[in-house]
Amino acid sequence: MGLFSPFCVGAEAQTAGAGIHLAQAASPDDVPRPRKRPPARLRVTPYDSPDGVYPRYNPGPDALRVCNATYVQEFRPSGTVIVPRVSCYWRRG
Repeated sequence: MGLFSPFCVGAEAQTAGAGIHLAQAASPDDVPRPRKRPPARLRVTPYDSPDGVYPRYNPGPDALRVCNATYVQEFRPSGTVIVPRVSCYWRRG
């Protein structure tokens, strides 16, 4: 009996305006529009490996690539070492 007494007594005192709010559908004018983001800008760079060859364009069907290979000394913290160096150029064939 004591369990149901608070519900029976308090039911008369509650009103719908004090603690209960009804959800209403918002009109289309009240809803904020989603912001459009500008498209992402991508930097496009050609994929070229730097190989020391000049010119970078196709020099023609009769061109020859001439390369000279030598050994040079490099001074490194671990000591002096000898490494190969290659220099190339195009010439008419």
